[in-house]
Amino acid sequence: MSEFSKGVFTFFVSESLSVIIAILLKDDKSRMARVFIIGSIISGFIAFVVLPFSTKVVLPSFPASTNQITIAPTSTPLTPTLGIGSNMISPKDGMTLMYVPAGNFLMGSAASDPNAQADEKPQHTVYLDAFWIDKNDVTNAMYAKCVGAGICNQPIFLDSQTQKGYYSNSQFDNYPVINVDWNQANAYCQWAGRGLPTEAQWEKAARGTDGRIYPWGNDSPNNNLLNYNNAVGDTTEVGKYPNGASPYGVLDMAGNVWQWVNDWYDSNYYSNSPSSNPLGPSSGQYRVLRGGTWFHDDSYVRSADRDGVGTWNVYDLVGLLGFRCAMSAAK
Repeated sequence: MSEFSKGVFTFFVSESLSVIIAILLKDDKSRMARVFIIGSIISGFIAFVVLPFSTKVVLPSFPASTNQITIAPTSTPLTPTLGIGSNMISPKDGMTLMYVPAGNFLMGSAASDPNAQADEKPQHTVYLDAFWIDKNDVTNAMYAKCVGAGICNQPIFLDSQTQKGYYSNSQFDNYPVINVDWNQANAYCQWAGRGLPTEAQWEKAARGTDGRIYPWGNDSPNNNLLNYNNAVGDTTEVGKYPNGASPYGVLDMAGNVWQWVNDWYDSNYYSNSPSSNPLGPSSGQYRVLRGGTWFHDDSYVRSADRDGVGTWNVYDLVGLLGFRCAMSAAK
């Protein structure tokens, strides 16, 4: 306590005693005067001595005016950016799907390709909306889930070219399902929440945008890139040839098994097909097959190769027919 505070306190005590004495002597005049003085002293003591030493008063600090208003940002969930290499897993069948961005690509074969067929011409530019496509062919194990759900029928033949019990033997669970006609392939894709790819979607996913002849580029095929030309003599496990991947990371788009697509086949379709999101002819006798098989040579495994087969025709192509699914990225 400071010297000033001690003096005030001493005076307060002495004056308080004087008031008490005046009260006891019943000196009304002296009592009233001293009460007034004491009241003033108490008020001053509280204001100048007690409060400054017992309470710290903090006044708000105001920054200098900048004529700017800063609003705290709100929390907004981030939307992942999709691009080449993006993928997701289907909750229905466990398939990995690869993302194919929207944009133009070259469809069909150029005149410079010595193996080009008439139904692959003219080469033309096609725009497609973004979509997802199965990374691999649908496998035996995946297809069995649709059969177990009562939606799909078992393959017409359960054996492959060299393997008895190919479909039912768990050793081949990760091999492509075969001997399935177009209707069963379509039923599976619908059950899985997807659909068969259009012919244009399949070709873009296989070759990208630069008009390359094969998924890996323009180099001739070899046994490190795909299963073809009867080198193995039967199907191989899906995804076995990562060096043969397409620009979007899609596997087995050349060789192993032919793949059903959604379109009807028309050998003259390219001469008048739409330039944006073509869906194929409105009707026809055959459905399109793409990609070639384990049996076929270089010309059949080109990304632009087209073949038309009846939707029911498995009997003439035992061990060769498979499929994969696709879906719009807008779903």
